[in-house]
Formats: sequence, structure tokens, C-alpha cells
Amino acid sequence: MTAEIETPSGKGAGDENFPVGSWLLPKELRPDVAVYYAFARAIDDIADNPDLPSADKIARLEGFAAAVNGTATEPAYAKGHAVRAMFERTGIPKRHGLDLISAFIQDATKSRYTNWADLIGYCDRSASPVGKFLLDLHGEDPALHPLSDALCNALQVINHLQDCGKDYAALDRVYLPSEWIDAEGTSTADLALPALTPGMRRVIDRALESTEGLLVDARKLPKALKHGRLAAETAVIVAVADKLARRLSHRDPLAERVVLGPIRFAGAAISGLVKLWF
Repeated sequence: MTAEIETPSGKGAGDENFPVGSWLLPKELRPDVAVYYAFARAIDDIADNPDLPSADKIARLEGFAAAVNGTATEPAYAKGHAVRAMFERTGIPKRHGLDLISAFIQDATKSRYTNWADLIGYCDRSASPVGKFLLDLHGEDPALHPLSDALCNALQVINHLQDCGKDYAALDRVYLPSEWIDAEGTSTADLALPALTPGMRRVIDRALESTEGLLVDARKLPKALKHGRLAAETAVIVAVADKLARRLSHRDPLAERVVLGPIRFAGAAISGLVKLWF
């Protein structure tokens, strides 16, 4: 029954750019992080399945929303039931799950973003709930949510830039602001080319410049956290985001998958921890 609702992509935590529930987090909290990640992965895979009609995606995602709200009992939504139980046990607001579903329902119906504010409005529901969940799980001060939002939204934009060609080819989905594309005299169709045009390169660079504005705030988060392990994980994530943004500034995401290999990832992680501890 579960397989009739979920559409697994085969991706796991190891396929993410950024650590998900890594050994840096307290051992006793990792199961709760795993429950949240499994739920997020399941609904994200539905939204990103190129073979599902939009109406089908919406119906499945609304079923997960009902499970989180406790109004659905079907075993096919097991990950939704599990995350609801975790929210109830920990006292964490269920909106951290429902906001994700809202964003992924939007993915099923909206494929273009007019400007930066439009894109960040999406990221506020597709990315920032993850950071809020982690902070709330650790009992951190809610006043730190804006810094966490800045980090999570920066990570999301970086991911959009990495996948700009793939998203366009597979889903006809473009997260780059259309106003920027028009201003550069280029076209979304250029995302189907094997390499960036000069105009699309400038659009990417503008997105990276705006992302740097988010990272300015994000860099303040690790030292503001009271839990050392969460601070360490966050410091690593910030450093990885910084390095990925720099690579995207001089690499072509249409010509290659711009990622950090194991050596660069390890270097970024060490750099982040050094900045936190020294």
C-alpha cells in the first residue's frame, strides 16, 4: 500500500549536499531527525516525480497533510503518521511538516518565479522548516529562527542553481527569477543548452550575489547556538554552503554537476569547525 502512494527516488541522506542527522548531532536526537528526514524525503520525491500528473501529486501530498493533522489513518501514509507522533511527543509544531507539504504542492502547480522575493517565499516553506525543526528539537531560542531561515534558504537556492538544467529538462521547472532572465535578454530555453550563455551566467551570478546576502546572516548562527553538537553541525553546513557558492561562481552547472568531492567536503568541514572553535 505504501508503494502506491510514495514514489521513492532512491535518494537517501548520503545523497544530500549537506549533513542530515550526522554523528555530530546528539545520539538521542538522531532517531527524531531520521523520522523527519524520511517524511521530507517521501513528500519531496512525490513532488519531483516527472511521471506523476499534478493532480495526482496534490492528492498524495494532501493525504500526507491529513496524516500529519491526524485526520487520516491509511497505512500508506506511515511516514506522515510517524512524524505526527514525533511532533506530539516532542511538542514541536506540526507546521514544520505542513509547511513542507505546502511548498511541494506549490511545486506541482507553479513552475516559474517572478523575482527574488517570490523565490524566497517558496524557500520559506520548502527549506526553512528544516532548520526550525532542528532548533526546536534542541530547545534553542526561537529568536534564532531568522538566522536559521537565512542558512536554509541559501542552501535551497544553491541546490536550485546546481540543478537548474535538470529541473528544466525533467520538470519544466525554473527557480531563477524571470525578471532577471528577461533583464539579461536571455530565455529559460537556454537552460536546455549544454553550457551557460553569457546572459544566463549573469543570472546565476546575480542569484549567487543574493545568496551571499543570506550567508552573511547564516554565518552568525553557529556561535549563537547553545548546543555544541548542533553548533558544530551548523558550522560544517555553513562552510560547505560557502564553498559550493564559490564553486558555482566559476563553474558551469549546465556543463557539469557542481558538487564538492570528499576531499573538498572534508576541507570545508574542518574549516567550519575551526572557525567555530577557535
